[in-house]
Amino acid sequence: MLIPHPLLGLRDSEEFSYLGDATLLERPDGMAADAPQRFYEYQHLRDNPAGVHRELWFHEQGDRSWLVVTRNTVTHEILGAELARDVKLAMLKGGAA
Repeated sequence: MLIPHPLLGLRDSEEFSYLGDATLLERPDGMAADAPQRFYEYQHLRDNPAGVHRELWFHEQGDRSWLVVTRNTVTHEILGAELARDVKLAMLKGGAA
């Protein structure tokens, strides 16, 4: 499987470590009144969809960047990749990520 790294071009998926669902970028507010429940859900309750899904991948054997990879979990087709930093900044600015 080849991942289209936004800075380095196509890279073999063997260079990366898979972390999981990209919603991990949406870390709960630790100071919120319902923080314990929200952190429980954040850590333990995740979707495992069949089809198009956004995932976090770490370029461990490369530039050590974090990517949000859009992948079809049924066919393993990679539909795109973005730097996780850019996705998070867009989220903070209220943009669609």
